[in-house]
Amino acid sequence: VSVVDNVHVGTPLSSGAACSPAVLSAVPATVQHRKLHHALIPKGKGGRSSSSGVAATVFGATGFLGRYVVNRLGRVGSQVVVPHRCDQYDVMYLRPMGDLGQIIFMEWDARNKDSIKRALEHSNVVINLVGREWETRNYHFEDVFVTIPQQIAKATREAGITKFIHMSHLNADIRSPSKYLRNKAVGETAVRDEFPDAIILKPSEMYGREDRFFNYYANMRWFGNAIPLLSLGKKTVKQPVHVVDVAKAIINAIKDPDANGKTYALVGPNRYLLHDLVEYIYAVAHRPFVPYPLPRPLYHLAAQIFAMSPFEPWVTPDKIDRFHTTDMKYPGLPGLEDLGIVPSTVEQKAIEILRRHRRFRYLEAELDETKPAKTVSH
Repeated sequence: VSVVDNVHVGTPLSSGAACSPAVLSAVPATVQHRKLHHALIPKGKGGRSSSSGVAATVFGATGFLGRYVVNRLGRVGSQVVVPHRCDQYDVMYLRPMGDLGQIIFMEWDARNKDSIKRALEHSNVVINLVGREWETRNYHFEDVFVTIPQQIAKATREAGITKFIHMSHLNADIRSPSKYLRNKAVGETAVRDEFPDAIILKPSEMYGREDRFFNYYANMRWFGNAIPLLSLGKKTVKQPVHVVDVAKAIINAIKDPDANGKTYALVGPNRYLLHDLVEYIYAVAHRPFVPYPLPRPLYHLAAQIFAMSPFEPWVTPDKIDRFHTTDMKYPGLPGLEDLGIVPSTVEQKAIEILRRHRRFRYLEAELDETKPAKTVSH
């Protein structure tokens, strides 16, 4: 990533002039001075008005995790390129996250290789957060989780960029009942083949203010007090991770020169039965919790009706399979602690997400009134 300045000393020769050795030696040649792009030179005391030396292209920056990553990059003075497909006014909330001129927006076409190259041509870090919880007529899971990451990884390698971070999933497995998770596993392999030094992050289900995990279960109260769960949620173990911890992991992976080529499993500190976790969500929200076991075929049938929505579907059969998949354990993989992060517990952060689901009289109720969710070790 550099800028080439051509400095002409003297008068250049015309194309038709005779070029004898004597003449060539008498006329000074064009001198090339290569210098780094100003965004890649660290300067300042730190903070958003400094320059961190990081120029990052964040694909998928308009999603749930993306806003936290852009915010973390902007607050340390990084230049962030945000490729997007939506209307420019839909991404204006990202602009204040960095200093003036540091957040750069550009339209891109995920199927256009030249568009991908333009998005990362001036960067020294590329982050792929592209994702979608449901398939559309234009983009299937194969496109979102395999083809597009593979093209981004290829363009990153060809541009000579050494730092590429790819977001996968903790339960990515080719044998999973969830098509989402099967394609995540194929995407991991495709990215690793295309860019061997890629940093692959495997977070469990993430929770945060705008999530589709805690809010999904909390919003089920609109369908009555009864919460449908496969096997009452007592055969599924989840280990959710806070979205801010994942964003911090991305920033620390950029700074860590030893992170290249590694795969990280990013999970919270505690494991819970899905039943106990949803029960805790309703306890914090001060809402009645009445779970009932729903057979998978019936749950899928109801989800297929929601999936027919032309807008964002409330739930899909694939989401049911994904949420009822027990979180894997990867004792051999490094985690948040290896990136210098102490993971937050659900009990510390749940109130930020769930306060808005309370009735007015419980808005200011203390969190101490709610018993912590039971943890499990398996």
